[in-house]
Amino acid sequence: MVSRERLAESFLELVRIDSLSRQERDIADNLKSRLRELGCTVEEDQTARAVNGNAGNLIARLPGEGQAILLGAHMDTVEPGRRVRPRVRDGVVTSAGDTILGGDDKAGIAAILEAVRVIKAGGEAHPPLEIVFTVAEEVGLLGAKHLEFGRLQSRMGFILDSEGPPGQVIVRGPSQDRLVATVIGRAAHAGICPEEGINAIQAAARGIAGLRLGRIDPETTANIGVIRGGQATNIVPDRVTVEGESRSLDDAKRAAMTQEILQGLETAVRESGAEIQTEVETLYESFRLPPDAPVVTLARRAMERLGITPRLEQSGGGSDANVFNASGIPTANLSCGMQRVHSTAEFLRLDDLVASARLVLEIIRLGAAKGLD
Repeated sequence: MVSRERLAESFLELVRIDSLSRQERDIADNLKSRLRELGCTVEEDQTARAVNGNAGNLIARLPGEGQAILLGAHMDTVEPGRRVRPRVRDGVVTSAGDTILGGDDKAGIAAILEAVRVIKAGGEAHPPLEIVFTVAEEVGLLGAKHLEFGRLQSRMGFILDSEGPPGQVIVRGPSQDRLVATVIGRAAHAGICPEEGINAIQAAARGIAGLRLGRIDPETTANIGVIRGGQATNIVPDRVTVEGESRSLDDAKRAAMTQEILQGLETAVRESGAEIQTEVETLYESFRLPPDAPVVTLARRAMERLGITPRLEQSGGGSDANVFNASGIPTANLSCGMQRVHSTAEFLRLDDLVASARLVLEIIRLGAAKGLD
């Protein structure tokens, strides 16, 4: 049986460990020890070097019979995520209010560990399990991108990295472009000869003001999120950098939105007399799982056996599931109880965490009982 007390203790211990993106060393070492105690073989790949971090992805294996199942979550968290002080009141876990909680994605990690512990303690039959805990997910799915998928045997996967109570199955996720535009004006003294300068910040602002941003349509979003530039108030700024993104469940719409942003910026900037340099990087591709895909069917059956109503949904956010699907492993992203993530208002109901662990456990049991053919 899933132990509520043990699971809560495990989760609270995990969120107290600092693990910002590219700084996952402490939690990686903690998880190596836990996984080995559960009888898994554990290896750490070379992703640390590739992402300029201090830890790599963890790949743990637990031998079994039948077709392998992949279970995954990410180790890193966002700012403000240092020295998290979790609080538990009436079955709800929050931070002390000055940091995130870190349920994204330590709720997923805790649920996976508890399910494996129950399987091992009961000596239950189970399929081979491949457990992947990635680094640097929050900064562009970098850990998953550098994972050597040829080393994995699984034909389906489950990522626990979606918000809300258990029951949500993300079957459609967006692609994302990252955009960087550098606007180049001309410096001058702002008080003596401003007419000799070209204000790069003003040129960029004119471009941004004319853009369509936010919710473009039910499948597509766009945002400008970072502006950097200027040196002092008495200098006409000659350089400013603008960073943004476009996302869509439809890759063609994403590409069109990216071009619309670039064209809007370029036109306004050049009309202001400035120049512009742009860069675009597609961070990850979209994915779509049909309702009758084996991985979706298994998740739905497990939920129904637990009395949970499955909800097949699409998401506007990327996850490691995008990379796993693109790499040939059909992977569903499951909700695991975390709510209001990436904010100091983040919280997690322990009942939802227990339900998540039971869901992972049921997926494992069904994988052993039915087979994955």
